[in-house]
Amino acid sequence: MLDDIRKTLWATADKLRANMDAAEYKHLVLGLIFVKYISDTFAARRAELARRFADPADDYHLDAAEQIAAELEDRDYYREVNVFWVPESV
Repeated sequence: MLDDIRKTLWATADKLRANMDAAEYKHLVLGLIFVKYISDTFAARRAELARRFADPADDYHLDAAEQIAAELEDRDYYREVNVFWVPESV
């Protein structure tokens, strides 16, 4: 299954590249790599915050689930460690 997805993505990338100059293609790929980096660092920080909010021994500990959900959407927690904040899609 994973190999099929990988082959499909590679074939799609080859089709895109065939119709594009290499200088243009690099901008597309670098943009996608940047978006992937933003997504991964945001997800890692969000997971870390969720763990810290649930840990009674941590200074960030919160009791109520509603309070945790609200705090996970506070961009200051992400900005304090230089992570891009990605808002929930509207």
